[in-house]
Amino acid sequence: MSAPSPSVLVISDYRDSLNAIRPEGQWWIRLSRDYGYRITIMTPRRDANYLEELEAAGVRIIDWHPESKFGRRDSDRIRRELDEGHYDMLHLFNSKAVAAGLRAARGWSGKVATYRGYCGNVHWWDPTAYLKHLNPRVDLITCVSQAVKDDLDGQLFFDSEKTVVVSKGHDPAWYADVAPLDLHREFNIPAGRLVLIVVANGRTMKGMEYLGTAIRRLPAEMPLHLLFVGRDLDNNDLRADLADSPYHDEEDFTFAGWRPDVLRLIAAADMSLLPSVKGEGLSKVLLESMFLGRPTIMTDIGGNRGLGIDGETALIVPPRDEYALVEAIVRLVEDSSLREQLGPAGAAFVSRHYRSEQSARDLDRAYRRLLVQ
Repeated sequence: MSAPSPSVLVISDYRDSLNAIRPEGQWWIRLSRDYGYRITIMTPRRDANYLEELEAAGVRIIDWHPESKFGRRDSDRIRRELDEGHYDMLHLFNSKAVAAGLRAARGWSGKVATYRGYCGNVHWWDPTAYLKHLNPRVDLITCVSQAVKDDLDGQLFFDSEKTVVVSKGHDPAWYADVAPLDLHREFNIPAGRLVLIVVANGRTMKGMEYLGTAIRRLPAEMPLHLLFVGRDLDNNDLRADLADSPYHDEEDFTFAGWRPDVLRLIAAADMSLLPSVKGEGLSKVLLESMFLGRPTIMTDIGGNRGLGIDGETALIVPPRDEYALVEAIVRLVEDSSLREQLGPAGAAFVSRHYRSEQSARDLDRAYRRLLVQ
């Protein structure tokens, strides 16, 4: 006789770009369709993405999300749903969901899971950590990469049996029909320039200060155009680095800001670079660049490990090393055969190791192991 279908209540927020939401959404589609789970997601409907696809797979959507971490009304709303819905598992995906959900789960008989997508900022000596992932009420933490698991497992007094790696895999079909944008026409880039795209938001962890220093040290007169895509990149520091570099003319660089068609920009670029120095759990931009077959430069930080093989599927450089960044950029600009090798090899690598069906299998295995305890 088969075991009853597990029932899971998910609290997440899908008011983000489709590219950001889709890998997580595939967890619930595949668990519902392929493994027989009953999935309910609490997320606001307005401005949300991927809900039609989820509902088509049998996922139930509740148009709600906690407004605060510690509001009584928020925790009461979650507890009411837990009691009325007869769930086996509660999975919490952001800071408001984690704090409110843990309060709601006090005395509840089901299992509680949290999601962790970043390295760092969880410390055993910090009292606030016990209101979140280190709370004894947490039974399982799904970590987006081995680096995130290692970071949590290193906390004093922490039970490493609680953590499991479940990556956010992708489907190669998502990228098969992405039409590259004509970057030279869109941004008035001179003919003959190779476009190096940098997709990031202007946060310290993204390593833009080291990239700025590297740009100042690039050799002059390379056929290179720097395309910066993301929020808060167009700032005085990076502009000062550009002004002090051989690539100081307006035709040498573009700040495109946030773009909803970022995949089309990546698909059209000649090279992709992300100079992160810390914090990455599993970089979506790097996965997207590689699935799109772009020659990619990445840094050797924990969350990036396993994403590529240096010199075979990507160029991997030490973090905070502007000289290594310079060398990698020059190498790709000057070696067309290397670009032609890395693009397809990178796509084949991530298509083999970071697929959504494998992520769903890993999550199903983690859930079922926990539910029999």
